[in-house]
Amino acid sequence: MEKTSLKPLSECSFGDCFLVKEINIKGPLRRRLLDLGFVKEAEISVLRKSPLGDPVAYRVSNTTIALRNDESSMILGEIVRGNTK
Repeated sequence: MEKTSLKPLSECSFGDCFLVKEINIKGPLRRRLLDLGFVKEAEISVLRKSPLGDPVAYRVSNTTIALRNDESSMILGEIVRGNTK
């Protein structure tokens, strides 16, 4: 897969399913995200967005996790199932 075709998780819409390909975060936040299940090939669902759009709730490994857009913009991958609405 070409790197240019990867999208940030922050660009996903409600109901999208996202497949993680890269995590461009360093330090303790990277370790925490890896521990929570944000690993390569993990499937992430967009559950809900706050009224102002930040933070966003995601489901990964049967756990709901809220991330700010600046954090989710550094998680790259592809949308495998889009919202059917």
